[in-house]
Amino acid sequence: MNDVFHLGGKALSSRLFIGTGKYSRNTLIPEVIARSGAEVITVALRRVNPDWEEENLLHHIPGSMTLLPNTSGARTAEEAIRIARLARAADMGNWVKIEVINDQRYLLPDNLETLRATEVLAAEGFVVLPYMSPDLAAAIRLRDAGAAAVMPLGSPIGSNRGLRTKELIGMMIEETGMPVIVDAGIGRPSEAAEAMEMGAAAVLLNTAIATARDPLGMAEAFRAAVAAGRLAYLSGLGPVQQEAAASSPLTGFLHE
Repeated sequence: MNDVFHLGGKALSSRLFIGTGKYSRNTLIPEVIARSGAEVITVALRRVNPDWEEENLLHHIPGSMTLLPNTSGARTAEEAIRIARLARAADMGNWVKIEVINDQRYLLPDNLETLRATEVLAAEGFVVLPYMSPDLAAAIRLRDAGAAAVMPLGSPIGSNRGLRTKELIGMMIEETGMPVIVDAGIGRPSEAAEAMEMGAAAVLLNTAIATARDPLGMAEAFRAAVAAGRLAYLSGLGPVQQEAAASSPLTGFLHE
């Protein structure tokens, strides 16, 4: 099946995006990339240390990957804009995941500050992927501000709690007319498949793989789940009914 995801001027064959945090050792990252089949990987600029071989994440990421620097640590639009510009100046490309977070308990994104950053960076030619709290009106504003996609959370980041915001994400998929990438909270491959079955363009996850007993096996499991969910969406799920409907005729038995 030729199902290419066109985003930010790139043609992607994988709809699984991954992160780089929480691994027991950074040398696992190339193996996770290979097993997951991912082509896009997010990196926090503050974790890129050119003076420390082990801690410079870029040394562990193949050159064929599309880097998605994130603005982790930003509390305002101005801070996010500054981080994005620094990442581009450091030759990390023009893709950026906007993260603006003030809430230190649940780490929920600030949609208003995220919108302000998106307006500025999209006008400067960045491919902006804003991480956001699921909200249809906010998603439409981000689309109109120039976002290439929106990235609503499934549940609080790092929680592995799954698709707690499923209905809101579904509304965004139906109404925005733009790619919706589910980001944060997915803990099981079945949840990634469910997001793709709904029509999500992709999923981004990190904790579910990095904290698994076998991260490499889990990376492969998520690869299969995302592909299965996407194929199910394209194939068209059967209708849900309240009453039973026999799959075989109930008439024509012997002696009738």
